[in-house]
Amino acid sequence: MDWGSLAGLVLGLIAIILGQWIEGGQISSLIQPAAFVIVLGGTLSAVLLQNGLTNMVRGIRMLRRAFIPHRDFYPELTETINTWSATARMEGFLNLDRHIDTQPDPFITKGLSMVVDGVELQKIRDILDIDINSYERDQRLAIKVWEAAGGYSPTMGILGAVLGLIHIMENLTDPNLLGKGVAVAFVATIYGVSFANLVFLPIANKLKQHLQIEILKREMLADAFLSIKQGEHPLLIEQRMSSYWHQDPNYGA
Repeated sequence: MDWGSLAGLVLGLIAIILGQWIEGGQISSLIQPAAFVIVLGGTLSAVLLQNGLTNMVRGIRMLRRAFIPHRDFYPELTETINTWSATARMEGFLNLDRHIDTQPDPFITKGLSMVVDGVELQKIRDILDIDINSYERDQRLAIKVWEAAGGYSPTMGILGAVLGLIHIMENLTDPNLLGKGVAVAFVATIYGVSFANLVFLPIANKLKQHLQIEILKREMLADAFLSIKQGEHPLLIEQRMSSYWHQDPNYGA
């Protein structure tokens, strides 16, 4: 669990509630089911219309990544690459075949298989680049679900405020209904802005950080496969891999 991300979300909610209390308002006045339904339902429908059901489901499934720290893959991966390069140099490419079945990552399996099968260097590069670009494109489409939610949510808050004002205008002769209409109007705006800036947009940006690290990992692997295919010395390959770690500004985030 990424406790920093969870703490940030909780702290934002506490700040809103505490501010309401300091101003002398009632906490219960922030609880407006009508405003919640308008903002969340309207945002959900707009996001679904823009992104489609498939991307929306994938985006929701990615939510857990925002609250799970990225695994420190570099030391283990570097050791594994060193093993591959030493095997290829001392025993030959065909002996890399025994490492393929032990890898759960399809990208690694594909790269090692092409090296073992003797695929030309340029073709390996082209195939791996296509794989990386396709993966990045699909992931970004899913992340856009959260970005879209962050864009539509404040607008839905304004829509809720307008509906609340309409309710007020319809009941000017009944003072007992005015308070409810005002509450829905203003709380809907709070919901819209809060959801966007405390939940949706931060989640989108956190997922982008995770994607950046995952892309770096795949680029590192692709470079390793190409270096092994060219017969470079294992020590030289290890130095190349260390360069990837140093250039990653979000490593360990």
